[in-house]
Amino acid sequence: MHLKTLIIGAGAAGLHCAAFAGNGGRTLVIDHAKKPGEKIRISGGGRCNFTNLDTRPDNFLSDNRHFAKSALARYTPWDFIELIEKYGLTYTEKTLGQLFCDQKSGAIIQVLLDELQTAGSELWLETVIKEITHEAKGFFVKAEQAGLTKEIYAENLVIATGGKSIPKMGATSLGYQIAEQFNLPIVAARPGLVPFTFSGELKEQMSARSGVSFDAQVSNHRAEFSEGILFTHRGLSGPSLLQLSSYWFPGEDILIDFAAGSNIDEQLLAAKASNPKASLRTTLKFPSSILSFLFHERELDATLQSLSNQALAEIVKRLQKLKLRPSGTEGYRTAEVTVGGVSTDALSSKTMATHAIPNLYFIGEVVDVTGWLGGYNFQWAWASAAAAGRSISRS
Repeated sequence: MHLKTLIIGAGAAGLHCAAFAGNGGRTLVIDHAKKPGEKIRISGGGRCNFTNLDTRPDNFLSDNRHFAKSALARYTPWDFIELIEKYGLTYTEKTLGQLFCDQKSGAIIQVLLDELQTAGSELWLETVIKEITHEAKGFFVKAEQAGLTKEIYAENLVIATGGKSIPKMGATSLGYQIAEQFNLPIVAARPGLVPFTFSGELKEQMSARSGVSFDAQVSNHRAEFSEGILFTHRGLSGPSLLQLSSYWFPGEDILIDFAAGSNIDEQLLAAKASNPKASLRTTLKFPSSILSFLFHERELDATLQSLSNQALAEIVKRLQKLKLRPSGTEGYRTAEVTVGGVSTDALSSKTMATHAIPNLYFIGEVVDVTGWLGGYNFQWAWASAAAAGRSISRS
C-alpha cells in the first residue's frame, strides 16, 4: 500500500491531523485500540472539556517555553469552536475559561471522524505496528491486523501516539520508542496532573477525611495554584494539587496556604484584644475537618488570651505555610497527562516536523509540551495537529 501520509495514533491529535493532511493525498490513521479517541471519551467526566478560552503559551510546560507559541497562535480555541459549531454542537463555559461539550464527548469524537472521512482519510483500528524503517523518500511500515501483516509505504509519517498516561486506556511508550529509533532527543517522561500520595500518619489523617474538599493556594519553588483541594484515601488531589504535580519532582516539599488572600495574623491579634476568652476553634473560620488536621484538640480549645503572640504567629505559619512532603504520586495509572516527551529541539515549531528526518512529524502529548488542567492539552492536540497537517497538505 502506498500512502501520502501515515498517522500512528487515533487520539485527539491523530484524528484531527487526518482532516488536514487528507486534503493533500491519501492518508491513513492506524491505532492498536478497539475504538478511536478513548481519552476524549472519558475527559471532563464524559463531557469533554475540549479547549480553554484563556489559552496562552504560559499555560504549558516545556523545556522550551517558546516552542508552543507558533502552533497555538495559528490554531486557536475559536478555530475548534467554529469546527464543532459547523456540526451543530453547543458548549458551556465553566470556571477559568473551560469549555465543555453539551452533547458530551462522543459528539466531539464523531466530529473528528466525520472530518477525517470528508478529507478522504481512512482509519484502521486494532492494528499493531511491528516495524518502521526509513527509506530515501519515505517510510516503510509493517503492521499486523487480525493476524495478517500489512505492508505500508508512506511519504510522510506522523507520530500521534500520546504518552504513558492511563495505560488501561491503551497508553504505551511507542512514540518514545520511535523517537529513540531515529536518535531524537527525549525529555524524561513523568506523570502529570496526578494526585499526590502520602505515607504513615499523614496518610491515615488524610484517609480519615477522604472526600472532604476545600479551597487553598498550593505552591513550590516552580509554580503556584489557587483552586480546590481534595482529601483522598491515599493523599491529596483536586485541581490545585493536580496542577502542581506537573511541576513537582520526587523528594520535594509542597506548601499549602489555607488562608491565602486574608490577613489572618491581624485578625487573630484583633480577636485576642476584643474577645480574649474566645477559643482558637471558634475564632478560626475554617471547617472542623481542616482545623483538626492542622491542630491538636488542646490547641483548638485554648483561649486566645492563653496564647502568646509568638504562639499565634506559629499558628498563622501553620495556616499559611504548611509544608508537606508527598511520598509520591499515583503514577501513570491515574495521571491525566505525561510531562516530557520528544524534545522540541528536534522539531520545527511551525510544522512539527523533525529537523533530522525529512517528513517525520510528532504531534500532541508525545511532544515535550504539556498543558495545565482544563482543556489546554486538547488545544495543544488540535493546534499541533493542524500545524503538521497543513504542512503535509501543502507539500
